[in-house]
Amino acid sequence: MPESDAGGVRSVQRAVDLLALFDVEHPSRSVRELVDATGLPKTTVVRLVHTLEQCGLLWSRGDGHLVPGAGLLRWAELANRTWRLPEEALRRLAELSEASGGETVSVYVRQQNSRVCVARHEGTRTLRHVVRVGAELPLWSGAASHVLLSRSDRADVAAVASRAPGDDWCEPLWERARKADADGMAVSHGEREPGVSGVAAPVFAAASGRLTAAVALGGPTTRFTDEAVAGLTPALLDTARALTALDCIGGTA
Repeated sequence: MPESDAGGVRSVQRAVDLLALFDVEHPSRSVRELVDATGLPKTTVVRLVHTLEQCGLLWSRGDGHLVPGAGLLRWAELANRTWRLPEEALRRLAELSEASGGETVSVYVRQQNSRVCVARHEGTRTLRHVVRVGAELPLWSGAASHVLLSRSDRADVAAVASRAPGDDWCEPLWERARKADADGMAVSHGEREPGVSGVAAPVFAAASGRLTAAVALGGPTTRFTDEAVAGLTPALLDTARALTALDCIGGTA
């Protein structure tokens, strides 16, 4: 890649990383916070902020803090329309939650080395698994991750595993991904967070058969015994097949 092109890609990546620092917990940021979080020189951060402001992607409140710009509203609306599941799909998620005794149902898609929650039906249990739509979770752990990696080759899985804490994730993650492919589903206990379990199944593109998402149930490990998982698996697989038939992941337009 020519040096000028590499520099341009690096600048774009830095700008995206800067925007990624704004989230529900940090709706506003000062330039100092951006510098500290990125480790970039202040001059570089100021230049990126200026460019993003000109594009409407950041906005200065005038009190020393920056917030996501109004230009993002158009993209947010488009993303919401594209990723919002049709009513039939949402009904199926609700029915799965009810069939599981009130556990939370989530739908995840892969985004590079993360999995992103694109839809959910919150459970009714007092103690329940909570993941916001749009939240990014690591791809090296959890039943949904095993499903999303079930069609990946060893090198891809190894790259994901390299981001996990410790050095012993590669082989176990590969084995879990292979098992998810063979079983058509996956179960995990306490991989990302102690006491949290999940069971997931794959969702495919109806026409191409490409793996597009994982639909998952999550909750306290004490409720995800082998017997409980065996009891809710038929409903989970039925929901995954229904979502495949609806072919609605990522929009229908």
